[in-house]
Amino acid sequence: MIDFKFGSRTYIMGVLNVTPDSFSGDGIYNDADKAVEIAERLVEEGADIIDIGGESTRPGARPVTIEEEIKRTISVIKKLSKRINASISIDTSKSEVARLALENGASIINDITGLESDPEIIGVAREFNARVVLMHIKGTPRTMQDNPEYGNLIQEIKDKLRTVIEKAAAGGIKKENIIIDPGIGFGKTLEHNLEILNRLFEFRELGRPVLVGPSRKSFIGKITGDEPDKRQFGTAASVAIAIKNGADIVRVHDVKEMKQVVVIADAISRNGAPPF
Repeated sequence: MIDFKFGSRTYIMGVLNVTPDSFSGDGIYNDADKAVEIAERLVEEGADIIDIGGESTRPGARPVTIEEEIKRTISVIKKLSKRINASISIDTSKSEVARLALENGASIINDITGLESDPEIIGVAREFNARVVLMHIKGTPRTMQDNPEYGNLIQEIKDKLRTVIEKAAAGGIKKENIIIDPGIGFGKTLEHNLEILNRLFEFRELGRPVLVGPSRKSFIGKITGDEPDKRQFGTAASVAIAIKNGADIVRVHDVKEMKQVVVIADAISRNGAPPF
């Protein structure tokens, strides 16, 4: 498990989708051994965290049952926890899934709904002293891209995240265990996503480490015209800008390539950002 020292360097979260319908086409379905093999490779390539998701959150995605999500994720986490030193994150908004994941070796809950879907996650995180990633989303995965509008984009996201931080803290989650994510691609237009990346430093005012996940997202494709598996260079540009503007963790699919981006971006831009 990684001993995080936020402010010293940027950490890499590698994506492991154990789903049949990932937006980026990288999902591994119903093969725990293959998933573990891929996760081990991601760690070798430089991932500090493996983020395991059993439910697609692509635009328009339909929810899966708790039982199906457990079936997809827990056996992978159980096997992987015995084989890697990196931290394991469970990408879920269901408290039952989060509990089983933490019992079997995960140490981070990545909740894209920011505690909205299942507030019981607060108690689970508190019980296990787990880190939580609290993301901003407008709507749900099925509705989030239905003409999302904001009066003041950055301020509205900050206000929502501030409220969620307070909710988590009131529920007993230690402040040092809270990470925030402005939610690129989750209820945001192309212009919104670009503004978030350009003004990412403003989220540091909330006093928590910032995670950003631009990897292979549709906003890159809208600019370049490339399909998800051809968006590495667009992702690299987004990751570099995110680090320059204060990202503490970057969530990416192509760890080997992005490791080089992170190392160079850190060397250029990281000059004693305050630790959390």
